[in-house]
Amino acid sequence: MASGATSAFLTANVAIGSNQRHRLRGAPAFAGLFKAGRRLNGAHLQLLASPAERSVGRVGFVIGKKQLTGSVERNYLRRLLREAVRQHRPALDSFDIVLRLRTPCPPMVLPSLLHEASELLATLTDASDR
Repeated sequence: MASGATSAFLTANVAIGSNQRHRLRGAPAFAGLFKAGRRLNGAHLQLLASPAERSVGRVGFVIGKKQLTGSVERNYLRRLLREAVRQHRPALDSFDIVLRLRTPCPPMVLPSLLHEASELLATLTDASDR
C-alpha cells in the first residue's frame, strides 16, 4: 500500500470517530458497566449501557473464545459491531456501552449480527429519547 493511501485510510478512520477517545478501556470501566449498566438482550448479543462518565460516550466489546473460537471471526465481528456503533454514533454520545457476544454462534451467522446490534442500539437510543 502506498504511503498516500495509508495516510488517507488513517485520516478516514479518525474522521468517522473510531479513535482512542471513543474506546472503553480498563477493567474498572467494564466492571462498572457489568455491575450497574442497563441490559438489553438479543438472540446472540447483549448490550450494556450507562450514562457516559466523560463528555463523549465510549464503546467496548466482549467477544470470548468460547463463544467464537477463531480469531479471524472475532475480529470480523468486532468490525461489524464498530460499524453498527458508527451508524448510530451521534445518538450514542451520552452513553458508555459494552456489546457482548453472549451465546456461541457459527461464523455464517456473523453478518446477521450487524442487524441485531443495530436493533439493540436503536432500542437504547429510542428509550433515551423518551
